[in-house]
Amino acid sequence: MDGMDAALVAFGADGAVTHWNHEAERVLGWTAEEAVGRRGLAGWAAREADADAIEAALTAAMRSPGRQVHEFALLTKDGRRVLVRTQSSAVRGPGGRVTGVYCAFGEAQAQIDLERSIALSEALFEDASWGVVLVDADLRPALVNAHAARTLGVGRTALLGRPLGDVLAQGGEEVEAALQHVLGEGTPPAVAEMWVAPRSEGGEPPRRCWRSGFVRLASPLAEEPVPLGVAWLFQDVTDAKRAEQENSLLRFRSHQLHRAGRAAAECQDPAEAAAVHLDFALAGFADHGLVDLVPTPAAPDGEAAWDADGGVDTRVPRLVRALASPAGSPGPSEAAPATGLPVAYAPGHPAAQAYERRGSVRTSAGPAVAEGWAAARKWPDGTVHGLCVVLRSRGRTLGVATFLRAPSRRPFDRVDAAYAEEVAGRIAAALDLAGPGAA
Repeated sequence: MDGMDAALVAFGADGAVTHWNHEAERVLGWTAEEAVGRRGLAGWAAREADADAIEAALTAAMRSPGRQVHEFALLTKDGRRVLVRTQSSAVRGPGGRVTGVYCAFGEAQAQIDLERSIALSEALFEDASWGVVLVDADLRPALVNAHAARTLGVGRTALLGRPLGDVLAQGGEEVEAALQHVLGEGTPPAVAEMWVAPRSEGGEPPRRCWRSGFVRLASPLAEEPVPLGVAWLFQDVTDAKRAEQENSLLRFRSHQLHRAGRAAAECQDPAEAAAVHLDFALAGFADHGLVDLVPTPAAPDGEAAWDADGGVDTRVPRLVRALASPAGSPGPSEAAPATGLPVAYAPGHPAAQAYERRGSVRTSAGPAVAEGWAAARKWPDGTVHGLCVVLRSRGRTLGVATFLRAPSRRPFDRVDAAYAEEVAGRIAAALDLAGPGAA
């Protein structure tokens, strides 16, 4: 009895206290010597006004099968009232005869806190709209809620005991590093946003942004805090994060266009203004920029010809280099020497396609970059992504602007093409103002 976590008092058939353990002494302050032998609780462990209800409940427990649960206000030795939750059950002797009743009790607030914690735990692992994973000290999941299992694409039991790397194709190292930090240093003060990619059977898994919080778990029963593991709570915020990134990118590009327009307005030479537009466009967008012009935009040989079957003539348009950003160290774009010699683009070159289609053409070397891919297209070494945009002004095609990216950047997308077309329109207007001598 003295080793029990719950307070316990037992009464005989005559209502006298027969047992009183250490936890009962801790809660109410009365020692076993002071309690055992007293008849009932009235006048010492309970107020006279409360004693009748307590006695009636104990008497009912002696006549009823199973346990009876009640809440009573008891008195401590120093006169304070304590609300306790009790579980009472009859004590039966040989032959089933009732010989008394025992009553186990604890402070009601502590019981409510325990029940609230249990209810919270069950709600998190059943109904929560965010993922919850309990990870043990070995960094292996010990408990996974339904939302986390759906997000990871596994069953709730399939992940237990397995390394996180088995279900995360990307980001697993970052998550495990965070878990190790929390085990060693404690709960971090703020949430973290982590880009991960759950494993999938088909193709490249999409990257997701999970807003993650980590809480170190310690046993409340240990004398010294011993970490039991880490609770990892996360929520998928990919859509919101991408929208935020897109808005930030649009604001930056709009600001760049504004700055480029202000700077170009101060240039007396329209060709210099075109170079200014190209330089401002490269910031945060591409590693290199090229501008190729046709010598005489109005000449019919500069436009794509159509054969009798309606197909496009595959001959390569004559494109002469007009502007180029430095291929080595960073610096402003410079006008190419006025040799008048066309760039030796091969048939089917992206710049030729953009010129013929009067639109934008995107190209990439792919995952396995073939040696000489950039050289074959007359682009600087290290180029793996290209975007060619036609230059149009006053209904005429002036040439092509090309933007190039290194392997450290992602391929061009539709949003990039729209921005490049806006820049190309400003470059074309400046070069058109410069006249034929710009080429």
